[in-house]
Amino acid sequence: MERLLARLERKLGRFAIPNLTYVIVAGMAAVFVLSMLKPEFEKALVLDLNAVKHGQVWRLFTYLFLPPSAQMCGLPRPLVMLFALYFIWLMGTNLESEWGAFKYNVFWLVGMIGTTVCAIIAGGGATNEYLGATLFLAFATLFPDYQVLFMFIIPVKVKWLGLLSAVGLVVSFLMGTWMARAAILAATGNYVLFFAGHWGAFFKERRVVVRQRARRASMAEPATPKTSGRTCAICGASEDEGADIRVCSCEKCGGVARTLCLPHARNH
Repeated sequence: MERLLARLERKLGRFAIPNLTYVIVAGMAAVFVLSMLKPEFEKALVLDLNAVKHGQVWRLFTYLFLPPSAQMCGLPRPLVMLFALYFIWLMGTNLESEWGAFKYNVFWLVGMIGTTVCAIIAGGGATNEYLGATLFLAFATLFPDYQVLFMFIIPVKVKWLGLLSAVGLVVSFLMGTWMARAAILAATGNYVLFFAGHWGAFFKERRVVVRQRARRASMAEPATPKTSGRTCAICGASEDEGADIRVCSCEKCGGVARTLCLPHARNH
């Protein structure tokens, strides 16, 4: 995938839209404001192929600007939307900085193509909900230790939220309709294409680490058997130092049990 992207960038890189996240976030903000004034405005932007066939071709890309339907903790929707758009900006700018404008553009383009194909096959409408989910998964994969405030209170590493989001997608796929399943597969295709190599290398490295640990464990020196730590009552030789300590209670010892090293046990 990386080699293909490198070849495409050499040929088509000049057509990439720089700072694409700014365009998307600004569009979402504008749509949100307009929908507050006219609630039915968002419906005119949803990817509806029946409407496209009747000349509303803008729907092929305007669904990207649909703002997230965010509600949280009873907070005012404008406030929650502000945080949601900030987080989209944070994720997108970091991904573009990591990948470059061309690769970031292709990530969105592949997701859009998958979503459009899904809408054609299923014959229904589509939004950018699952595209947003793949953006988050990509961010969590590349920046797993980045901390965010969950519920605006609890600091948590984004990799755990990414795992939670992935579980949610799997549950939605298993429990949803065929339209929902197709939409999830189509929209997450960009993540699969971009990160299949990443996860393949990750699990390969993990297998190597496990084998190395097992090999080191098999080569480790056997543990020294524990002793009772007895010492010779005459010379002080210790069992821990390798001395052979015996217990003697002969007449010379007065019938009292004494611990003696082997030489003194024989000659005392």
